[in-house]
Amino acid sequence: MAIASWTLQTLGSLGDYCMMIFQVLWISIRRPPQWRLIRDQMYEIGVLSLPVVAITGFSTGMVLAAQSFFQLSDKGLASATGLMVTKAMMVELGPVLTAFMVTGRVGAAMCAELGTMRVTEQIDAMRSMAVDPLRYLVAPRFIAGTIVLPLLTVFSCIMGVAGGYLIAVDYYNMPSNSFLDPLPLHITTFDFISGIVKAFIFGIIIITISCYRGMTTRGGAAGVGRATTNSVVICYSVILISNFLITIGLNNSHEFIVQLLDYWF
Repeated sequence: MAIASWTLQTLGSLGDYCMMIFQVLWISIRRPPQWRLIRDQMYEIGVLSLPVVAITGFSTGMVLAAQSFFQLSDKGLASATGLMVTKAMMVELGPVLTAFMVTGRVGAAMCAELGTMRVTEQIDAMRSMAVDPLRYLVAPRFIAGTIVLPLLTVFSCIMGVAGGYLIAVDYYNMPSNSFLDPLPLHITTFDFISGIVKAFIFGIIIITISCYRGMTTRGGAAGVGRATTNSVVICYSVILISNFLITIGLNNSHEFIVQLLDYWF
């Protein structure tokens, strides 16, 4: 009986979540919120996340370069260090680690803020004044997140390659040409598009889950804490699962996407 009740509650929450996504998309397309609100959220989500994203990307690039050079140098494949670092950052680690950092720094705060507004009845007060909370609170965050996450991912990849270059060239005395020359030959537009698509979808996941958990918070201050914790855990889990599914989908559609890119560019 408890399992059936939990299943029904989960399906109901999933339905409400999907409905919220549809409503936010409709609001964003039909009548976007004020640019001032979107700008403020882009600053909060994007600009203020640059330091933590830079540290994460740079340190990850250094670790990748150190491990790659150590494992490949005795096999005569040290020249592949730059390629391995760049591929890993662009396709997998850049989007995923950036999404994790944004979830921890922005998603949790977003859920806590909206949850506090919910339990203190500020959202109900907005509705009583004929102000749509989705348009005023969620849509600006949604638009800003989908724009900023791909940009942060590109920045993280650049920092990762810079960190890998620093370790490989300055620490292991690898020739600069050996690190950089393979990149134009083996890094394709498909790799770049893969990272951007993942970052875009991760942005939707982070913003919508955090906002939904905040907007449906119950139980006062303790409820806000539980909702914030749940939102972070759910975001991490969904990001990892969706990363696998997106990777499989993109790889299976590789030939079609390459032909489409060749047609466009």
